[in-house]
Amino acid sequence: MNADFNYRSICVLRITGKEQIVVTWSILINMVHYTSVTEKISVTVSPVYLDGESSYFLDRFVFAYFIAITNNRRDPVQLLRRYWRIHEQGLTAKEVDAEGVVGKQPLIRPGESYYYNSFCILKSFEGSMEGHYTMSTSTGKTLRIAIPQFHLKVWAN
Repeated sequence: MNADFNYRSICVLRITGKEQIVVTWSILINMVHYTSVTEKISVTVSPVYLDGESSYFLDRFVFAYFIAITNNRRDPVQLLRRYWRIHEQGLTAKEVDAEGVVGKQPLIRPGESYYYNSFCILKSFEGSMEGHYTMSTSTGKTLRIAIPQFHLKVWAN
């Protein structure tokens, strides 16, 4: 079990403006976890396929992903931007470059973690995502923190 996630909570994901409970703690325990560490900041991603939100006939395959960012440094860091490269089988890669995550630019203190979840809609049965966060230290130093590549595969996540 990956200790970075709070398994006692229920995770909520927003799709089409409606709140829906998509996974409970028991499913999170069984998810595949991808982790990378850069500059003593660890990023753990756990994706899951959402069959109930997907449609084979509309080429719409929805995946949620749960992220834990843990600051193992001696100084606080602030997440400023995110960059994603989204690969889909047989299609051109998409890029997302935007401020913060889920509308926030969290300050993560030493020894603390920040958790969030989001989703991705693919047109193909499988793909992958990878990227980085741009963070700033209390001294103004800019850090580029890797988000590990993680795989999105229908009925496998």
